Amino acid sequence: MDDVVATILRFLEEIGIAARPSHADHRGVVPGVHVVNGAIEFDPEAMLYPGDLLHEAAHIAFTPSAERSSLSGRLDTGPGDEMAAIAWSYAAALHLGIDPAIVFHGGGYRGGSSALLENFRGGSYVGVPLLQWAGMTTEPKRGVDPSGAFPHMTKWLRD
Repeated sequence: MDDVVATILRFLEEIGIAARPSHADHRGVVPGVHVVNGAIEFDPEAMLYPGDLLHEAAHIAFTPSAERSSLSGRLDTGPGDEMAAIAWSYAAALHLGIDPAIVFHGGGYRGGSSALLENFRGGSYVGVPLLQWAGMTTEPKRGVDPSGAFPHMTKWLRD
């Protein structure tokens, strides 16, 4: 297992999202990474991008705690949940010292990875208002001390 995957798995364990290797034949959106009963199962041989672990974890993290364990298979998320997961993934990558390009790779985000990275690096944070609404971070505001604001997360899991 490479260092990036090990770093991500330690982080997920620390915040309370279970992740385990599995060779089960799940059919998901993300090759080799699947959500089963609120946990991540991944096939190290079939997983194409280690950053996909963070993105799938973001969907789990943004789901209200009472509903997390019911998540399985193809997650039926709306645009808002997807935007929140994108922002969460970016914050997690920075928190872990991982290049965000590992999460926002060319094989994902319907060809919009580079635009997302450019926006985040330029301070345009798609999805952050939803994370703030869920009590997970605060939006940075101009003229206000940015310490403690996104990409810093107040909490990694939604209540």
